[in-house]
Amino acid sequence: MRIISEGRIREYFAQYPDAKSALLAFVKIVRKAAWRDLQEVRRTFPHADAVKVSSESIATVFNVRGNRYRLIVAIHYNRQLVYVLRFLTHAEYNKNAWKEEL
Repeated sequence: MRIISEGRIREYFAQYPDAKSALLAFVKIVRKAAWRDLQEVRRTFPHADAVKVSSESIATVFNVRGNRYRLIVAIHYNRQLVYVLRFLTHAEYNKNAWKEEL
């Protein structure tokens, strides 16, 4: 899979240094992946969830650092692309405002 944009991930771990190793591990795993659907994602990341957002699109949410953070991406399985959308603290994620923005 190709990640669009890895630069955002670097920005996230610059802002949240305690998440750096988890985010770098995520990048390494995703680069080697060739997922075809959410079931395959869950073989690697069992707690990944698909969430419908206001645009009616599906975002995939990953827990980072034992639920401390959430990484929200859009996965285009047919093109093997992962678009980085948001990185939120658990508290920010629970407010659900991000769903209206996507």
